[in-house]
Amino acid sequence: MYARFFKTVAAISITTLISLPAKAQDVTLTISTWAPPTHGVNSQMFPDFIRRIEEATDGRVTAEMKYNLAPPAAQADIIADGIADITWITHNYTPGRFPSASMAELPGFGGSSADFAVAYWRTFDKFFRQANEHRGLKVLAVYAHGSGLLHSATKVERLDQIAGMKLRIGGGVAGMVGDALGASAINVPAPRVYETLASHAADGVMMPMESKLGFRLTEVAPHSFDMPSGFYRTSMATVMNQDAFDRLSEQDQAALNKLFGEELSRISGAFWDDFDAAGLAALRNAGDNTLTMASEADQAVWHKKAEKIINQVISDISDTGIDGRAAYDYFRDEFETLKAGQ
Repeated sequence: MYARFFKTVAAISITTLISLPAKAQDVTLTISTWAPPTHGVNSQMFPDFIRRIEEATDGRVTAEMKYNLAPPAAQADIIADGIADITWITHNYTPGRFPSASMAELPGFGGSSADFAVAYWRTFDKFFRQANEHRGLKVLAVYAHGSGLLHSATKVERLDQIAGMKLRIGGGVAGMVGDALGASAINVPAPRVYETLASHAADGVMMPMESKLGFRLTEVAPHSFDMPSGFYRTSMATVMNQDAFDRLSEQDQAALNKLFGEELSRISGAFWDDFDAAGLAALRNAGDNTLTMASEADQAVWHKKAEKIINQVISDISDTGIDGRAAYDYFRDEFETLKAGQ
C-alpha cells in the first residue's frame, strides 16, 4: 500500500514540476575594460551600467568587469570573437574601421557631453547605422569624451605657441587638429600618457579635462589651454557581442532594449560631464595648475583652421556612400537644439 502511495505522490510531483513555468536562466556577462581601475569609466560608469542591467531584468542578468583581456585597439575584436561580451571602444584606435565616427570628433561641438551623446545617437541611428561598420557588434550607446584641450608642462597662452611642441595626440580628428596647430605628434596609448610626460618624451598632451584626474595630469602637465568652441572630441561606443545578446531571453532582450540606445548614450555622456567636472576640480585644488582660455583673436584663427578639418571629414564620409553634409547639418541642429533646452 505504501509503495503505491509513494508512486502516486512521485507522479504528482513530477507532473507539477513539468507544468510550472520555467525560470529564466541567470546570466553573468563579461565586460572587458582597459583603463585603470581608478578611471571614471571603471569606478563609476560601468558599476552604474551593471546596476541598470540588473534592475531592468529583475536580477536575471548581471555583469562583471575584467581587466587586461586585450589592448585598447583590440577591444572590438575580442567582443566580436566572443572572448568577452561587452566593452567600450575608442573608434579611432582602429584607423579606417569606423569612418563615420570621425564626425563625432569634429571641432565646434563644445558644451554638454550628455546633449552631445543624444545628438550623436540620433545621427548614428539615422545616417551611420546603415554603413554596418560595427559588424558582429550590437551598439548599446555612442558618446564622446568632453572637448579636448592642451595640457602641458610649460604654460601656453597663445595658439601660435603650440607650433613645434611635441604632443601626445590621439588618432582620428585629433591628429588633424595637431597638424593644423603645427604640433609634432607622439602616438602612445592613453594608459601610457603619464610616463610619457613624466619622462619628458613629450611636452604635453591633448586630452579632455577629465584626464587631469583620470590620468593624473595634474602632476605632469599642470598647465591647460582651452578653446571655448572645442578643439575636438573622441568618439566612443559601448558595444556587445550580438550572439551574446541574442542568447538572452526575449523578455530580457526587450527590457534591455529600453535601456540601450539613446537613453544609455545620454547616461554615458552625463558621466563624461561629471568626469570633466572632477578633472576641473582637481586642477583647481592642485595649487600649481593653471587654465588659460584662448583669446577672441585666437578663437577666430582657430575657427578658420577648424572649417578646413570639418570640410575634409564631411568629404571623406561622403566617399563611403553616406551623405556627409546632410549628416553633419542634422548632427549640429540636434546638438544646438538640445543645448538650447528645446
